[in-house]
This record gives sequence, C-alpha cells and structure tokens, in this order.
Amino acid sequence: MKLNARKISKGKTKGKLLVSKDSISFFGGVDPDTGIVVEKGHDLEGKTITDKILVFPNGKGSTVGSYTLYRLKKNNKAPLAIINKECEAIVAVGAIISQIPLIDKLEKDSYFLLKTGRNAEINADKGELILEE
Repeated sequence: MKLNARKISKGKTKGKLLVSKDSISFFGGVDPDTGIVVEKGHDLEGKTITDKILVFPNGKGSTVGSYTLYRLKKNNKAPLAIINKECEAIVAVGAIISQIPLIDKLEKDSYFLLKTGRNAEINADKGELILEE
C-alpha cells in the first residue's frame, strides 16, 4: 500500500516501524549514546529507536533536541527515518542536518495503519510511504 506524504528531509530507506502515541523530546528523552528512550512514563520508555522507522505525532522540548538527533546519527544510534503527524522545527532541523529521511502529513489521516513491527519503505524524495501487506 502506497501513501503520499509531505517531504521534510530527503532520503530513502526500508525497515520496521516503531510507533509511539506520545510526542518525543530528543533532548533528555532519548539517550544519544544508546538510542534508548529514557523519558519516564513515555510509551517507548526502555526501547531503542536505533535502526527503526520512528513514528510519533510531533516533537517537544528544547532546541537542543536537533543537536541530540545529530549526536544519535554520529553515534550510529539514530532511527532510519522519521514519520510525524505534523513535524515541527526542532525535529525537522535535526533530521535535515543528520540526513535522516522525514515525512509528515500522511494522506487521508492514515496513521492508524502504522503498527510497531510492520515493514515499510520510505522515499522521502518523492513524499511516499510504502507499507508491506
């Protein structure tokens, strides 16, 4: 199934989805050395975002979050790609400087189709998400 989206940061990748209903603050919410979500009470607390297509509604918190996402990339602990419901500047800048594909605003509000563990392919250059059946 192919869905159209808005391109924020270019790139292409394939991988497994990791879906959160909670917003993410990369600064203080994700350990940049391990890629593990450390924010207390977060629905991904204790899980790694490394090598996953990370799905979450939007970012929150400090502008240092952009740099934290960059540190994750430099430490080989970053997500393969990011899908947001509606991206904001902190996550957008972090993804762009880290060269992490990022899309948002999936057509037809189809986020209910995104489930943890589902295989997907992102072509952010074209603003496309392909979900394996």
